[in-house]
Amino acid sequence: MSDVPQLISLNRACEITSLSRTMINRLRADGRFPSAVPVGEKRIAFCRDEVVGWVRERINARDKAAA
Repeated sequence: MSDVPQLISLNRACEITSLSRTMINRLRADGRFPSAVPVGEKRIAFCRDEVVGWVRERINARDKAAA
């Protein structure tokens, strides 16, 4: 069961990234944030691993720029 992707809410994605809902939606519109997963007619979620990976990419880019 541990190989099942975990879906998280937009609010949880905000907590993980420290970004506002507005900023995440802007990044999504530009294709610079993981795609949302539709889970209902008016409900979306995000794959937790993809959001965490996105954060890791930001950290790696920072570290590479500092080197």
